Amino acid sequence: MKQLQQALFKQQKSKALLKQAQQAAFNYIDNVAKQRVFPEKQSIQQLVIFEEPLPEASSEPTLLLELLDTVGSINTVAQTGGRYFGFVNGNALPVTLAAKWLSDIWDQNAALHLMSPIASKLESVCENWLKQLFNLPEQTVAGFVSGTSIATLSGLAAARFRQLKKLGWDVNQQGLFSAPKIRLILGSQIHGTVVKAIGLLGFGQDAIEWVDCDDQGRIIVDALPQLDASCILVLQAGNVNSGAFDDFTQVCRLAKEAEAWVHIDGAFGLWAKASTIFAKRTQGLELGNSWSVDAHKTLNTPYDCGVVLCRDSEALTSALHQQGSYIQFSKQRDGLMYTPEMSKRARAIELWAAIKYLGRSGVAELVEQLHIHAKLFAKLLTDNGFYVVNEVVFNQVILKCETEKLTQQILALVQQSGECWCGGSRWQEQQVIRISVCSWATTEQDVIHSVKSFVAAKNQVLGKPS
Repeated sequence: MKQLQQALFKQQKSKALLKQAQQAAFNYIDNVAKQRVFPEKQSIQQLVIFEEPLPEASSEPTLLLELLDTVGSINTVAQTGGRYFGFVNGNALPVTLAAKWLSDIWDQNAALHLMSPIASKLESVCENWLKQLFNLPEQTVAGFVSGTSIATLSGLAAARFRQLKKLGWDVNQQGLFSAPKIRLILGSQIHGTVVKAIGLLGFGQDAIEWVDCDDQGRIIVDALPQLDASCILVLQAGNVNSGAFDDFTQVCRLAKEAEAWVHIDGAFGLWAKASTIFAKRTQGLELGNSWSVDAHKTLNTPYDCGVVLCRDSEALTSALHQQGSYIQFSKQRDGLMYTPEMSKRARAIELWAAIKYLGRSGVAELVEQLHIHAKLFAKLLTDNGFYVVNEVVFNQVILKCETEKLTQQILALVQQSGECWCGGSRWQEQQVIRISVCSWATTEQDVIHSVKSFVAAKNQVLGKPS
């Protein structure tokens, strides 16, 4: 054991491994714009080298890093370049990546102030900044989690606590068996993570009352059922396909009158609140009871960096309460009060770096740039005979061709080309191609280059010269 410890101290003191990793990282940054957006089949086959029995003895660390670099780097998806448009994945701003590197060296546990005063302080600062950026009520509190999936789970857990409390039921003490019925009101175009959270919280899908949506995926307000204090509604700030925003003002007004809870899933769209050009889309967003958002999407922080926001601090902390005789709470912010996890990464550090660097005007410029490039995508694709089927209200473009077969063939060829990458989806019972513009690094030339790959793919399928 002493021999291992001595080796570790030597590695730490020399910093050679960090320097080796730094050089590999710098090489990756220098070459990512030149590499294929998705790795070639031959490259992926090289990953078999990682398949080996459990090592019995220690490995040489320099060789380990060399293997990661030589085989790992070529098998990454180049989402940090400018031509990745799949799965609403962002691209880390340089300052946030640097902040994450530094915080990784610190290796802080952000559960308690006593575990990390710096993490506690920056969580408090980010909480206040987010309230100002999104124009949320002053009493709103924030929990810093891995992503919108857990943020939504947390927001709905707070809703469950509060709505059952209104009905005279303490879910923490009495559980869910024999509890009063809670009604979940969801639009038919809601994201799958919401349904997953509902299952994890023990409601069951039979508790869901589905509401029809319009052709853009927005809840039809007139189709809402009669609401009451047993209801939890989930709205969307950015439909995952079309990018559409629900009518927050009308729905929240109806919900408030009925004492229903409104959770707003704003995984990538909540950031639009920072720009006045989206004011009409985001109007009334602040009227919700809880919100979920990812910084690693539109704000372009590193993974993983999600936030749950809740105007009812008692509901959130009661739903996510932590007990233990050894836990030492403080008069400062203790992050575990607002999240399901206890031990957790100090992800608010890079969130702080992003907002500190960009400021309100920089966040607005970033989201506006994404929108401009999405609009350019839509125009150029339309000019080249593709059918854009959504209103491009934010950063999402969905398109199709004359037939589903042609759409699927073109998507496959575009993905195989390595020139850009986007995904497919089902929209209004049709196969579509889904483009998500999320990276700060995407330029006008990246869009033009990517559209050319669509045109080349179409020509190839139709047997026309490129």
